[in-house]
Amino acid sequence: MNDSDLFHTIKTRLFTAVVGDVLDVLGYRHQFLPQEIKPLVPGTAMVGRAMTVLEASYPEGGRNGPLSDQAFGLMFQALDDLQEGEIYIAAGNALDFATWGGLMSTRATHLKAAGAVVNGFHRDSAEIRNLGFPTFSRGSYAQDQGPRGKVLDWRLPVEIGGVAITDGDLIFGDDEGVLVIPRAVEAEAIERALAKADTENKVATAIKDGMSTVDAFATFGVM
Repeated sequence: MNDSDLFHTIKTRLFTAVVGDVLDVLGYRHQFLPQEIKPLVPGTAMVGRAMTVLEASYPEGGRNGPLSDQAFGLMFQALDDLQEGEIYIAAGNALDFATWGGLMSTRATHLKAAGAVVNGFHRDSAEIRNLGFPTFSRGSYAQDQGPRGKVLDWRLPVEIGGVAITDGDLIFGDDEGVLVIPRAVEAEAIERALAKADTENKVATAIKDGMSTVDAFATFGVM
């Protein structure tokens, strides 16, 4: 299916736990980003393609690097490169300032991006909520990135919490976490996850009707 149909199917029929279980079976056992990364608005579901961005703390006083006098580094160029259905993934050492905010969300909304995930903090919470733009972070913090950090590059392999993320990987986030689904196995993972979700519904029905968990697992093979 095309990405539009794929994203809709995942949002309406799946949840991160069931896809994560399938990835475990396929041998991909470390695909969830750190547990602290949560949606700004509880109940948010987000699906899209990764647009990877590398952030770094950049102390005042730098004078010799090519980005030393460029506020925010390459952040504006990276943000403007967002495509429809993509998710801005900010990785790197950036825990002393916010790396996502309201104006960035406004631009990303105009570009029809699918969301933002930052391994750090966001700010302008009310503005982002009003926009309805899916944003996942470690929490809110108003301190500005401008004099403290820069984007060094984008659309390159990055890592968050030991999870490798490649530009274009499938990203799925909900209340229980943010999951990175590698392109190499995404079709099989989603197909198996849909089957598992259907089976889990049958298990739930059977348990409600009185079947024991021992018998349910022996019958359906999932729990």
